[in-house]
Amino acid sequence: MKKFNYQYILLLVLVALLGTSCKKNLDINNDPNNPPLDKATPYVLFPPAVLSTVSSIGTDGAIIGGIWAQYWTQSNASNQYKTIDAYNIQRADYNALYTQLFSGALQDYSLMLQLCDSLHDNNFGLMGTVMKAYSYQVLVDLYDQVPYKEAFGGLNQLQPKFDRGDSIYSWLLRDLDIALSKDLTVTILDEDKAQDIVYKGDMDKWVKFANSLKLKMYLRMINVNPALAKEKIMEMMNSGAPFLTDEKAALSDFKDAPGQDNPLYESNIRSLNTTTNIRASYTMLSWLTQHNDPRLKKIFRAPGAAGGVYYGINQGDYTSLSATYNVSAIYRQTAIDTAYLLSRAEANFMLAEAEERYYGGANAKAYYDAGVTAAFQQYGLDATPYLQADSVYAYPAGGTFAQKLEAIIMQKWASFPGTHALEGFLEQNRTGYPKYSPVYSTEDSYIPGQLVYSRNGVTGAGKFPKRLVFPDVERSRNSNTPAEVPIYQKVWWAL
Repeated sequence: MKKFNYQYILLLVLVALLGTSCKKNLDINNDPNNPPLDKATPYVLFPPAVLSTVSSIGTDGAIIGGIWAQYWTQSNASNQYKTIDAYNIQRADYNALYTQLFSGALQDYSLMLQLCDSLHDNNFGLMGTVMKAYSYQVLVDLYDQVPYKEAFGGLNQLQPKFDRGDSIYSWLLRDLDIALSKDLTVTILDEDKAQDIVYKGDMDKWVKFANSLKLKMYLRMINVNPALAKEKIMEMMNSGAPFLTDEKAALSDFKDAPGQDNPLYESNIRSLNTTTNIRASYTMLSWLTQHNDPRLKKIFRAPGAAGGVYYGINQGDYTSLSATYNVSAIYRQTAIDTAYLLSRAEANFMLAEAEERYYGGANAKAYYDAGVTAAFQQYGLDATPYLQADSVYAYPAGGTFAQKLEAIIMQKWASFPGTHALEGFLEQNRTGYPKYSPVYSTEDSYIPGQLVYSRNGVTGAGKFPKRLVFPDVERSRNSNTPAEVPIYQKVWWAL
């Protein structure tokens, strides 16, 4: 996998800051990811930290998640992502994903929050706390354990100990509660609002983002600490806490120019100089086709030689010379695609699940319908005909809990290809949906949408990936790095 280009973040930061005519001086001879300590402020540190988070989950994270959630698969005409599709991840493969989040984003958030405390800036304190929790959650969800208590100790702590994932979750949730409890009514200066590249200083939206992130983290605990998850989710919902039901958390100000575009486009298309590396997985394509879902033509495009037919590649079957594979559908991308942290659809689907689990499903259908509607609207489509009684996506209100949960999570899965592909993989680990297929997708008994074991998988039949291995960059520098475990060993919260 191509190593992450830090000049990309530098260019994005410059464009973001100059585009808002902010009054903060940014010396182009200094790396904004590592400003001199005497020049560091929360407002200088925040934009590059956010971009590091977005770039990490939007490049390597998106590719890994998209392939393992079986939205797309490796083209049989190229080689870039074969190790992912074969579940053959090695220590040297993904140094960038880990270092972008840990040494890049999280180090900046840590320093930023120290400065916010000294300045008594509760507003940027909440922003930094949310993004720190978001970034740490991704690391914990992928690696299970990472340094936390002893992290970012500078020269005094070069080999921090690793902490358990469940402990890190509890500390992050505690910090979110503390940040939310503080006075957030102080007016933010216009020049400082410009440094908030997510919401431009709108604290109401940051509160919604914080609550939505808490909801996601508590739902992650369902399998291992159901009592705590229930208590805390009901506490939020009973209090009327606002969520991102009508607002996304995302970056949208990209341009069609090198270093200024969507990070996945930059990594997968501009840098590789090809538009055809990612092809439609038959898993996703068959499910969309079965339901006559109009998102099919928005998520994928059929090459001209396909004659308007949308073909998929069976997952991991990249060594085949099949004629249809050569004209298989290509994942649509543009340079100005929005890069998501958390979508409206995801927030509504989380609330639909919570309603079914804890409130007898009273408002589950409303949240489910809102989630499907938002997912369609991302592509400029109307979901109304698909949600009518007896339509393909009508909510199974009279079904069992398992049937209703499957409906929610399958629609959630379908909403992630263009917003947060990594989340599709993580949610499958939590819920078991989409289900694993007992047969490969070439068999007549295959059920569209069920995940199949990669044709060229190396882990052994049925041993699907559940995590990443610690990269060389950490293992070579920190003797406290945990012993390596197979990627098919589940993380602490997984089903």
